Order: sequence, then structure tokens, then C-alpha cells
Amino acid sequence: MTQRNITRRSMIGTGALGVGMVALASREVVSEARAQSAPKTFVLISGASLGGWCWRHVSDLLEKKGHKVFSPTLTGLGERSHLLSKEVNLDTHIADIVNVIKWENLNDVCLVAHSYGGWPASGALEQIGSNVSSIVWLDAFKPENGQKAVDFAPRSNAVLASAERGEPGVPVPKGSPVIVNADGLAWFESKTTAHPTGAYLQPIKLSGALGKVAKKTYVRIPRFPNPAFDKALADCKADKTWNTIENTTSGHMVMMDAPEWLAETLLQAS
Repeated sequence: MTQRNITRRSMIGTGALGVGMVALASREVVSEARAQSAPKTFVLISGASLGGWCWRHVSDLLEKKGHKVFSPTLTGLGERSHLLSKEVNLDTHIADIVNVIKWENLNDVCLVAHSYGGWPASGALEQIGSNVSSIVWLDAFKPENGQKAVDFAPRSNAVLASAERGEPGVPVPKGSPVIVNADGLAWFESKTTAHPTGAYLQPIKLSGALGKVAKKTYVRIPRFPNPAFDKALADCKADKTWNTIENTTSGHMVMMDAPEWLAETLLQAS
């Protein structure tokens, strides 16, 4: 009788423990799912000669999942190309980014910078670093204090020639191997505009705000040759505070070549 009662109580206790463990596991799964699906805020900064239009496919994918996306076009480019002038410089582009975050009251932002966008995005972090919880440098420049974009630009001679002629913008190069997809290349060539010359010539002022961002990811597209990007990747690999990713199939304009891959990558990196 006693043995039977003990066994029964043991069975009840074991059953309750099992139910509790299942309930705990279920709560953890739900919690993880909620964390993954919680709305996030992305600010996407495009590279030279581009505008917010280049992020269209990626923005659509992120917004369909309930996330908030801003892809500001920097002054003098894209639909703002009518504002191109000799007065547009790196500070102008930094202000473009800072003002979007300030005026939209954005916090817990994932700031994404592509190519040239690494310059103004790095500068913007000096002012809005506390609003940014993660960054993704997408085949982007990772400048140091006092450096100028012209010294690292693949077409530095064209930039200097435009400056000598007093031209407000550097013409778009033709036949650049930046896109793998043929349809994307036609779209790219139909939308690109001259890039503000002054943005290449102004030294950047940095105090280390970028390094203080909690979550940092560098994405390299090795099919696009660029020594500065290779160095940035190597530096980030050597720094344990950075995550690094390499996409060996896409072109430099990965937002056009592989928008689904990029959208998922941004969600994981944010």
C-alpha cells in the first residue's frame, strides 16, 4: 500500500516536471520567435552615383515582414540630382543621414552603409551613435580620421580631373563590373548620376564612435576587386567585436543581384 502510494506520487511528480519542462521550452520558442519577428528599423545608405532607389527590392522585402526602412538619397544624387553643386561635400552627406534619424525620431537603428556610403555613415555616427544599435558595412569603406575618399576611390584620377575643371560632379563610369544580373545592370545604368566632387575631397573627422556600436558586421563581395575593402575585411576579422560575411556569387551591387539574401542577412545582423 505504502509502496504503491510512493510510486503514484513519484509518477505524478515526474509528470508535472515533464509538463513544466514542455511549457518552459514552449515559452522559450515563443520568446525567440517574437524576438526574431519584432519590428526593426533600418537606415540604408547608398554608394557613389546611387540613390535610395537602389534599395527598392530589399526595402520591399523588409517592409513586408513588418520592419521600418529608410533609404535616404544623399544630396546631389538620384531624385535629388537637381541639387548637385560645388558646395555639396562630405559634411552635406553626413547631415543627410543625421537629419533623417533626428527628424524621424529613430532609435535602436541598424545603419547599413554600401561602398562610398561608409564615409558619410562613419561621420554620422559621431552625432547619432547613441541612436544606432547595429551597423552593417556592405562592401563599404571604413575610413580613419583625417582621410579623404579621393585617396581610396577606384577612379581617383577622374575625381581629380573633375575638381581641376571645376565640375560639381564626377561622371558615372561605363562598363563597371558591379552587377552580375543583366536586368539589374540595365536598371543601374538608367538611374545612376554624377557623384558630387566635393564629397571626395573633404577630410573626414572621426573620434571612434563607429567602434562603440554594440553589434557590427562587415560584408565583403570579393568578385568586386578593391584593396580598401580587402583591408577593411582583414581588419574586421582581426577584431573580435566585428562579425564578417563573404558573398562570393554576387556583384558589388548585391542589393540588386541578391535582394533576398541581403534582406535575410540584414535581419540576422541587426
